[in-house]
Amino acid sequence: MRVAYLGTASFAAAILRTLAESRHRPTLVVSRPDRRQGRGRALSSSPVVQAARELDLPVLQPESVNSVEAVAQITAARPQCLVICAFGAIIREPLLSRFGPILNVHPSLLPRWRGAAPVERALLAGDKRTGVSIMQVTAGLDSGPVGLQSAIEIAADDDYGSLAGKLQELGGDLLVQALTAQEGLAEPLRWQSQDDEMATYAEKLTAADRQLDPEAGAGANARRVRALSPHIGAYVELPDGNRLGVWRAREVAADGSAPSALPGIERDASGLPVWSCRDGALALEVVQPQGKRRMAGADYLRGLRR
Repeated sequence: MRVAYLGTASFAAAILRTLAESRHRPTLVVSRPDRRQGRGRALSSSPVVQAARELDLPVLQPESVNSVEAVAQITAARPQCLVICAFGAIIREPLLSRFGPILNVHPSLLPRWRGAAPVERALLAGDKRTGVSIMQVTAGLDSGPVGLQSAIEIAADDDYGSLAGKLQELGGDLLVQALTAQEGLAEPLRWQSQDDEMATYAEKLTAADRQLDPEAGAGANARRVRALSPHIGAYVELPDGNRLGVWRAREVAADGSAPSALPGIERDASGLPVWSCRDGALALEVVQPQGKRRMAGADYLRGLRR
C-alpha cells in the first residue's frame, strides 16, 4: 500500500523506522519545517526528518500541511492512505477527507488521554496501564473511531523514556497490522466510536509542570520526575533562587537524614541528597546544578562540601 506519513517528534520517528521496514514503506514523509533551536539558534530538523533522510525517503516540510500547495504535493505522491503520528499540527480540510480515512497512531487507551502529552500525563496521574490506539483522524481532538487498541502495564520504575520505548514498539506493530487490513490482506478493522463522556485530556506540558512541589507529596513528585525524564526534566527550586534539575529520584522516608551543606537538602546514609516533601522525601539520584552537566546525587553533595 502506498503510504504518506506525517510526523515530527521522536516518538513518530521510531514508528517511521518500523513502517519503513514493512511492506508499507512510505512513498512520502511530511514533517514540520526546520526550526532554530538551542543557544546558537542553529536550524534543526525534526527527528522524523532526520530519520527519513537516513532511510532515504522523500521529505516534504510545508509551513502549513493544509495549504493548497501542500495538499497538491501530497496528492502527487499518489498515497492510498495517510498516517499521522505526533505531527504537532491540526489536520483540516481539504486534506482531512481527500484520501479517505487518515490513520493516527496515538499512545494512549482512548478515550483516556486525548491530546498532546498522553505518555507524560499517564505517568503523572499514576496510571497502572496505558497502550496504543489506531484511530481515524476527524475534525475533533483525537475523538475519531478506534480500529485497533492494545494495552501494556506501566512498571513502577518506568520513566518517559522506557515507557515510550515500549509504546513505540507496540505502535509500530499495530500500525503495520492496520495497514495490512486496509490493504485487504487481513481481517477488516472494526471501527468503534469513542465514548466522549469517558474522555480525559493530556494538556500540553508547560514550564510550570517541571517544578517539584513539596506540598504535592513524595509520590506525586517522584511520578513527575519519571514523567519528564529523560527528555524535559523536573527541578527543585533552592532557597538561593537557583534550580536543581532532577533526572532520577525515588521516594524514601523523611527521617534519618543529616544536614548537608545546602539549606533544604539533607543527606541520607548512602550519601544521596534528600529533599523533604509533605508526606515523605525524595532521594535525588541524578541531578543537574544550574548551568552544569548531569551528575550523580552523591557527587553533587561532595562538590558542595569542597
